[in-house]
Amino acid sequence: MDGKILARVSAVVFIAVALTVTAIEMSSKEDEPDVPATRDRSIASEDPLAAELRRCSGIGETGPRDPGCLKAWADSRRRFLGQHDSATAPAPVAPTTLFPNVPASVDRKEGERTDVTAPAMQVEPPRPEIR
Repeated sequence: MDGKILARVSAVVFIAVALTVTAIEMSSKEDEPDVPATRDRSIASEDPLAAELRRCSGIGETGPRDPGCLKAWADSRRRFLGQHDSATAPAPVAPTTLFPNVPASVDRKEGERTDVTAPAMQVEPPRPEIR
């Protein structure tokens, strides 16, 4: 038998087997609900925050103006980010100087603001256009 004919016959047999397996799988599909979907619904029904978030997502444009939705979104954000209440949150850290060991400039008077400008930028030389 020729090699080309053998390759064609094996390709046809492979396609026939694949179609048969697909047809059997599609016909034996059971109508059982997915277990994770049922589990998610039961968890959401137990969690009042999830129920409130679901309500807020369903009310459309009035959601951002609803105080209940604003509180629910803040609670969800706090829960997701693992943040504490603002009363127990640590106080913000005071800004420090960039170089604490460098003495202040001699020519600067006390209480006078220094002129802080950005460092000079180097201009890139023009490039010829490529056409």
